[in-house]
Amino acid sequence: MTYFKSLTQLTQYFTCAFMVSMCFACGAEKNTSSEENEAAATTEASFFTPNPKVVEEKPVTTLAIGEEAPDFRLPGVDGKYHELSDYDDKEILVINFTCNHCPTAQAYEERFNELVSTYSDQGVQFIAISPNSPIAVLPEELGYTDLNDDFESMKVRAKEMDYDFPYLYDGDEHHFSTAYGPTATPHIFVFDKNRKLTYQGRIDASEKPGTGQAEDARYAIEQTLKGEALAEDKATTPAFGCSIKWAWKNEYTLKVNEDWKKKPVELNKINLEDLEKLLQNDTEQLRLVNFWATWCGPCIVEYPEFIEIQRMYGDRDFEFVSVSLDNPESADKALKFLEKKYSATTNYLVDTDDKYAVIDVVQNDWDGSLPLTLLIEPGGKVHYKVPGTISPLALKKTIVDHPMIGRYY
Repeated sequence: MTYFKSLTQLTQYFTCAFMVSMCFACGAEKNTSSEENEAAATTEASFFTPNPKVVEEKPVTTLAIGEEAPDFRLPGVDGKYHELSDYDDKEILVINFTCNHCPTAQAYEERFNELVSTYSDQGVQFIAISPNSPIAVLPEELGYTDLNDDFESMKVRAKEMDYDFPYLYDGDEHHFSTAYGPTATPHIFVFDKNRKLTYQGRIDASEKPGTGQAEDARYAIEQTLKGEALAEDKATTPAFGCSIKWAWKNEYTLKVNEDWKKKPVELNKINLEDLEKLLQNDTEQLRLVNFWATWCGPCIVEYPEFIEIQRMYGDRDFEFVSVSLDNPESADKALKFLEKKYSATTNYLVDTDDKYAVIDVVQNDWDGSLPLTLLIEPGGKVHYKVPGTISPLALKKTIVDHPMIGRYY
């Protein structure tokens, strides 16, 4: 028989037992389709394995009107390689250099989809290429998205936005994007039947969704379909958006990451009265609160995700607060963990051994098991609650799609 010296030990025991049982349940579920998962993984690995790396800087010149489309061979989110020659039978080729994270690129997604729907049956082939290197993108640059620009995230975006065109990845070494010379995302290039460039630039001049109808792109496609040259002042327009994240420009990325690691990490004790005030969120920001403890395995594993989320959205109307439920005498242990995880954010440790008193303050049907994550609106309304481990993508999506945050400027 197991004896417990305190109520705290008893609570910890049952919490850990619950998490272990959940792990066994998850394992059993996964084993039922292990063969299918293994087969899928083998197929994926044999197709393409992303390997973004730092490359030497080279000059990038944007294609001039009349120049031929450079050849390419790139992996797509559909599990196939795509080449320029695959579309020789198409009257027009439209290539959109875009990405997942850029707010401007996201603002034009629906309009690009509408272009595809309108012109695909008229012999126009649309292709999207992400030229960005994932290693050149900082968390601080992801404040308007839930996704990075890595290959796996591209698959998520294509599915969510119902892309009906190839979405290709050129983020490893930019072998082909540099030949086209995009300057921002999005940046479109229109080629005629002979693959001569007839237009390059913006989709239209109105970034905010609902304010433009892809006028520049439509004009370029219509003129090219008719075999007529575009007016000289309309053949090239500026492409406004996020700069291309070339892999030779990651010195700044490395510096910012190192600077974050050097930020001071503090852990302050908080009493129940102040904890209640914290949860009331008397601010003008979304407040993400994570209850955790050093003895909680799932808490430890997922904690770095919260630091990335703070870095992503911290410059907007958002803040992350960690609340440790370690015993007050374990403050040094909790602080050591936070320092190891570079938790340069607001960190508290509840100054009481009475966990049930904490439960009474937190409420929200919380049963006391850890971790617990609450996304709280100004005024204290809980917008999103996650008992147990979070899905990082689901949480990021919930944050960025909240009216207080949003994907566009």
